[in-house]
Formats: sequence, C-alpha cells, structure tokens
Amino acid sequence: MERFKIYNRRYLGSKYKLLEFIEKIVEKNTENSKVFLDLFAGTGVVADYFNKKYDVVLNDLLRCNYFSYECFFSNLEYDEKKLIEIMKKYNEKIIEDNNYYSENFKNTYLSEKNLKKVGFIRDGIDDLFEKKEINKREKAILITSLIYAVDRIANTVGHYDAYRKNGDLEKELLLKFPQIENENNKNNKIFCMDANELVKEFSADIVYIDPPYNSRQYSDAYHFLENIATNEKPDVFGVARKMDRTHIKSKYCLSSAKKTLEELIEDISAKYILFSYNNTQQKANSRSNARISDSEILEILESKGEVTVFEKDFNPFTVGKTNIENHTERIFFCEVKKFKKDDRKEKQKQNKIKKENKLFEINNREKKLSQSPLNYTGGKFKLLKKIFEKIPKDIEIFYDIFCGGFNVGANFNAGRVIGIDKNKELIELLNFLKKQNYEKLEKEIEKKIEYYGLSNSFENGYEYYGCNSQNGLGKYNKEKFLKLREDYNNKKNEILFLLLIFYSFNNQIRFNKKNEFNLPVGKRDFNSNLRKKLKNFIYNLQLVETKFQNMDFRDINLERIDSENAFFYLDPPYLLGQASYNENNSWTENDEKDLLKFLERCNERKIRFALSNVLEHKGKENEVLKDWCLKNNFFINEMDFNYYNSSYQVKNKNTTTREVLVTNFSKTISYKK
Repeated sequence: MERFKIYNRRYLGSKYKLLEFIEKIVEKNTENSKVFLDLFAGTGVVADYFNKKYDVVLNDLLRCNYFSYECFFSNLEYDEKKLIEIMKKYNEKIIEDNNYYSENFKNTYLSEKNLKKVGFIRDGIDDLFEKKEINKREKAILITSLIYAVDRIANTVGHYDAYRKNGDLEKELLLKFPQIENENNKNNKIFCMDANELVKEFSADIVYIDPPYNSRQYSDAYHFLENIATNEKPDVFGVARKMDRTHIKSKYCLSSAKKTLEELIEDISAKYILFSYNNTQQKANSRSNARISDSEILEILESKGEVTVFEKDFNPFTVGKTNIENHTERIFFCEVKKFKKDDRKEKQKQNKIKKENKLFEINNREKKLSQSPLNYTGGKFKLLKKIFEKIPKDIEIFYDIFCGGFNVGANFNAGRVIGIDKNKELIELLNFLKKQNYEKLEKEIEKKIEYYGLSNSFENGYEYYGCNSQNGLGKYNKEKFLKLREDYNNKKNEILFLLLIFYSFNNQIRFNKKNEFNLPVGKRDFNSNLRKKLKNFIYNLQLVETKFQNMDFRDINLERIDSENAFFYLDPPYLLGQASYNENNSWTENDEKDLLKFLERCNERKIRFALSNVLEHKGKENEVLKDWCLKNNFFINEMDFNYYNSSYQVKNKNTTTREVLVTNFSKTISYKK
C-alpha cells in the first residue's frame, strides 16, 4: 500500500522548511538536554525532526492533530497487516446511503460520493474500537489516514474557512498508510490541552513555542477535519458549515495575546525556550498581522533569561494578494535564568504591584475620540472637537439627550454619562453593548454571519464574493440580509439588531410605523473599520460610569437634577432636516416648541445646556429657533459644518447649512488632544 509522511498535509504556518534553521540554533546554543517539548505542535513536523535526538512531548488543542501524534509518536503496539487490510476494504467499498457528512457538507469540501465514504469509514473506525477489534493507537492510525486522505483531495486552498466554488470534486478518496518510525518513541508523551495549563504541570529541557500569530483561529481553518476527528456530529451553520468551536479557540488570537504569553513564560520550567514568531505585525492584511510585537516578546522573554534573536527569510501565509516585503521568520532564543524561590516570590509581588498600578492608570485615563459604530444621519463625530471647545470641563454628570449613536456621550470625559433616547430598541442595544467583552461579542457576531451566510470581507476579501470595493457587497448580501431583517423584526434580539445595522444602508437605523426595521441592504459588512469602531466604542462605554434611559425629554424630572454638577447636551431631530430617524414626520414644530420650553425651564433652574441645531438649511431658515435665542439672550456658536454626505437626494450639495451650538452660557475652553 502507498505510504504518506507526517509532512504530507497542508497546514498554515508549517515550519517544515525551517527545520534545519531551528536545528542549528538548538545545536549551537543548548547542552545536556534530553526532553524537547513542542507546545503548539500543529502537524508535529518539528517534534518529528527532533524525535531522533530527544524524548519529545507534543501538545495541541485540536483533536485532529492529537490523533496524528498518537499515530506517529506513540509507543503502543499496532498490527500493520490488519490495518492495511481494513484500509483496502474501505478503499474498495461503494457507499450508497447518506450520513451526517454527506447531508451537511454535500459538494463543499468533498463530493457527495466521497462524503458518504468519509461517514462510513469514520463510523466504522469507532465501531471497531468499541468492539475492541483495534486498540487506541490503531484507531489513531486509521483516523489520521482518513484526515490525510481528505486533505489530499479537499476542494480548498489549504484551509477550511472556505471552499472553491468551481473546484474539482471528482478526485477519489483513498486511504494510504502512514510512514511510521517507532525506534525513538519509547519515552514520548502526548497531550491535547491548553498550553498555559500544561506548562504548570510539566517541565522540559527545551521548550519550543510556535503559537498562532494573528487573529486567525486554527479551529476555524481546520473545523472540518476537527469535526471528522471527533465524530461527534454537531450542528453546523453558515456557508463554510462550521460547528461551535468555542472550546478550542486560542487566546493567542485575541487582543489579550500579550498577557496570555506573559502568563505562559512565567510558568514555564525549562533550560531553554525557543519562541518562533514573525515580523508581520504592521505589514499584512489586518487579520494576518501579528498580535504581539517584537519589543513585547523581548520584554517578556528577558524577564525569564538572556535572549538572542535569529532571523531567516520566510514566506508567510496571508489571505488575498497581500505583498509583504522583508518578511522574516524569527526565533527568539532564551537561556533561562535559575531563579531562587525567594526571587520568584519577589518577582510575583512586583508583578502584582504593576497590575494594580496599571488598573489605576486605566481608571483615570481620558477617553480617546472614537466614532460610534451606530451611524445616525447628522451624527456629531466630526464636530466633537468644536463642540467640546464650547463645553466646560468641570462637569460631574453629562446628559446626552437624543443620544442616537451616542457619539458625544461616549467621548465626553465626565464622572458619569447618561444617554437618553425615546427609541427603545436603541437604548436596549446601548445597554447591551456597555456590558460586553469585545472579543466574546465579536465571536457571537461572526457566528451569526456564518449562520445567515453573509459576506465576511474581513476574513475573505471582496473577490471571494465576486464583488469589489467600489460596487460593494449589497448584491451578494441582499437575500441573506432580508432574512436577517425578518428574523430581527420577529425576535428583536440585540445581536441581530447590531448585525442589521452593520449590513444596512450606510450603517443607519430606521423603523417604520409598525416599529419594524426597514432599511435596505448596504454596500459594506462587518469589516475591519467597523470592528475597530465597535471595540473602541465599548471601551469608552466601560471607562466611566455610563447609563442609558429610554424616555422622552419631556419626562425628565428637572427637580431631581443636580443643577450645579449636571450638564445637558441635546441633539434633537432637526425641523429643517429629513433624516432617516425623522421618517413619518416624527419630529414636528410642536415638538420643537416643547423642547424650547423645556430648555427655558432648564435655564431657570440654572442647568447648563448646549443645543445642536441648524439655523439655515437648503434655503430655509429656522425662524422659531432664531427668535427663541434672541428672546432669551442665549448664545449662538457657529459650527461651520455641512452634511454633504447625508444629502443623497440633493443635486446641489453646496447648499448652505448653518450648523450651530446654542448655549445658555458663554465659555470657550481650548480642547486638549
């Protein structure tokens, strides 16, 4: 029977071409070493290379990799002739009946015919094991043979985030036998667990670390093979037909990667540490950029011992056609210092003090200007600096009334910020967002994107969907968006609402008289720009005490307002405007008059306020507002801003618009960056 070797599998970040480079570093810089721990072993090619010289220890979170280790590195006996006969029978078998794999993955990664065979073989392996006709290693050999057979003919570009739409599905699935060398397997150990937990329990002479570099999860790239390996038959969803992968997500793909690495290095017990990483931090597609910088790696490793950096030119895997110049694979080599117990206790004490100081620093940090991911026509992000110049800084409680997308409230530095709006769904969404962990929320959003089959240009780019940046993704997303919109209008779920906004026209919000979201599909999706906005927005919401209230401005009880420490900022619908939130004439001249009377009462109670509005728009003047300002001696501050990007129906986009900020005080303070 034909054989395959351990490296005959496509795998992101494989170090097969770097093995000699790594070996030279180890040979020249280590001594008296017996145990080699490959902490993020992947396919196991590095451990395989060093298995002739060391007792190797392999670890990975994915079961599809774990079975491969049991196949190639275990010391358990196996019957090769028996296994070859089983494989021959599987290869010759023609399967007619459908199964989990043919029903859920038909004509995606493999043909329906081959998927029927996959299901038959995989269930057959479990059946043989349960009947004790094969042992643990023989089971692993058969599963590994199946995984390599699938990967050999899979209709992909080397990973399973997507499949080729017009790919070749005619190749035949054939099991081959692994090329196993048992001579050096006597003392090997194999694990399938969190690397940070393993190092707390296990020590080695040499620890090789090759973690995920960026936000691309290996559980996403190899979900199909992992599904076959476990054979648990979970529900799958989305275009890529992925199952729930929460339990096998790596912390090294998150924004907290640096902290996770710090904890790992702190707990490692070894003579030498080799840390493999690359210098793509600011060069590649945003999803391919390294999570941890060189300087951060050096800082972490130098706390453990003496560090030397070795470099070798190497072509990285990136999505799309990203051209990365001067890319190098880097090996950070650390000769570990021997710490006494007292030194370790002192170091832990210092780290605790650093963390406490860091928390204090965060709690007292000013907000950074961040645009809301909820786009309201007339949103004030571009005017924030001008507005903040006119608002005093000695404010304890800042009220953002008619808060909309909450651009103003989210960016103003006050002890407490309260957002008020009569749109119930909006307030519920803002209350939801302020409680979220961004990384977890991002995962939930991506699950829904997969479920509805919406585009994910952040992962796959535009070409994958037959679109380009200029024309956008609306054509691809239209039908899927309508299904999402229908589900939201029936369920009113916060994540569905957020997803609707991200995929709707201009990321805006609009409801009809039946309280149904009714905007059409937009050109964009949950791209890198929106992800950045959402992350920074959530950060600002959590930086100070932030509350949201669903109410009409007329229901605010002014007697309960601390007039000395409170400030009202109001950005109502404009009487002269035709924004999406003012559909069906929801803001009338009577509303405008009620608002002005409300502000007069605020002034009587000495509550400072600032009102955003327009005095002139498209040739019309707001006479009511102008007369009111003159009557009450309020101050009119010109903002010098035009909403050209909001006037989609206006042929003459140079029509004058006089944006103003009306205040009941006169105070100008320089805005600090």
